[in-house]
Amino acid sequence: MNHMNAFTKTKIFTIALIMITSLQSCMETENLSVEVYETSAQGNALKKMDAFSKAENPILIKINSEEKFQTITGFGGSFTEASASLLNKLSDSNRTKILQAYFGENGARYSLTRTHFNSCDFSLSNYAYAMKAGDTNLDSFSIDADRNDLIPMIKEAIRISKDGFKIIASPWTAPPWMKDNNDWRGGKLLPQYRQTWALYFEKYIRAYKNEGINIWGVTVENEPLGNNNNWESMHFTPEEMTTFVKDFLGPHLEKNGLDSIKILGYDQNRGEELEKWANVMYKDAASSKYFDGMAVHWYASTYDFFPASLQHTHQLAPAKYLINTEACIDADVPHWKDDNWYWSKEATDWGWDWATEKEKYLHPKYVPVYRYANDIIGCLNNYVDGWIDWNMVLNKQGGPNWFKNWCTAPVIVDEEKDEVYFTPLYYTLAHFSKFIRPGAVRIGFESADKELMVTAAQNPDGSIAVVVFNPGEKEKAFNISLPNQTVNAVISAKAIQTIVIKK
Repeated sequence: MNHMNAFTKTKIFTIALIMITSLQSCMETENLSVEVYETSAQGNALKKMDAFSKAENPILIKINSEEKFQTITGFGGSFTEASASLLNKLSDSNRTKILQAYFGENGARYSLTRTHFNSCDFSLSNYAYAMKAGDTNLDSFSIDADRNDLIPMIKEAIRISKDGFKIIASPWTAPPWMKDNNDWRGGKLLPQYRQTWALYFEKYIRAYKNEGINIWGVTVENEPLGNNNNWESMHFTPEEMTTFVKDFLGPHLEKNGLDSIKILGYDQNRGEELEKWANVMYKDAASSKYFDGMAVHWYASTYDFFPASLQHTHQLAPAKYLINTEACIDADVPHWKDDNWYWSKEATDWGWDWATEKEKYLHPKYVPVYRYANDIIGCLNNYVDGWIDWNMVLNKQGGPNWFKNWCTAPVIVDEEKDEVYFTPLYYTLAHFSKFIRPGAVRIGFESADKELMVTAAQNPDGSIAVVVFNPGEKEKAFNISLPNQTVNAVISAKAIQTIVIKK
């Protein structure tokens, strides 16, 4: 009898413990703050979704916050003369509307940006800040060319942004008189002007600081593989760029109190070339000393983010930055107020016409939203810590652009009618920039569905942001599994979602 009492008591205690544990789990789940935002081909545009009921046989996405990867630097777009000049042609209300959408607390909250110094293809003309030939001391240096458009746009964005944002500045070319071909396009920096070119970087950084604009970092040269007959460019080999940074730019900035400025090398496409450059830049302590990281672009393919080259570069220098500094829908004029186009497999890029037969497969027709979602998630999952889009604003022609190589931007305007169109690309980018904040750490996950693309990060405030991309034709139910907690969700067909989980 006593034995039965003990057994019964043990059984009752066990049942009670299970009930308490289940109740605790339920309470912990209920105490979670979960917000789900979706952008979809069906018309959702960063729409906050209602609570989801539990589905049968959901896909399991298991989050492991103990598995930590790179720290996130930020997400954003680029200040160009093209974008800035268009804002100056709009009404004050539309100008503010666009900048609030990018930098305001209720907008995309861009945290990492890029701009050009000297002109680029998305300038109104060719220009440099020191055009007097032989001016090695740069006594004629002036940023007056930026005062009408670029500087006001950046300063207004600074006023709007609550948390602030970092700026990376990139040159497309040195002034022609410093180059061996005396041209805006192609050619190389003459050896006798390497110190002058290093001084040029300093002059630019200080001039912008005097305007109240802090430059966080620079790339040494936009697309150093260059071109000879298109827009502004200047050629470097990996060895030449490494020598310039090691012996001139790095020591000069250090000597003049600007050693906090981040120097990013390469600044061109991922793939085999990236590995080649990384091998030279990160060869040893001397070669890598002044490089703070690597800048990359996405134009080598419309769908392949080249994970092997990103992994290779990260492994060579795990503590250094790996930032995508440029991406856009190129070789296509914008489609005005036609959301369906951005969700359709109709876009083509430069490679559709110009890639070699061997590389044609890398440049098929593609879905613009898919390209952005696929690339950003793929980059994040392969150690990229920052991702920057190209022009923030373009017009219906895909300019202004002095070379007329038209592109698409997330925000398109009709400057003559003072109209603004936020394309689905804007909302796609905001799924990352708004919810994955600087200082966040990418964390581990396991997904049972190979079609869904997933990435996850834990923000400095402890919240977890999970981004899920569903390119399929059917909606999918899934569970996000955390320790002792489960979040139920359903993602629409052809959609991207961000799930923000807070305790």
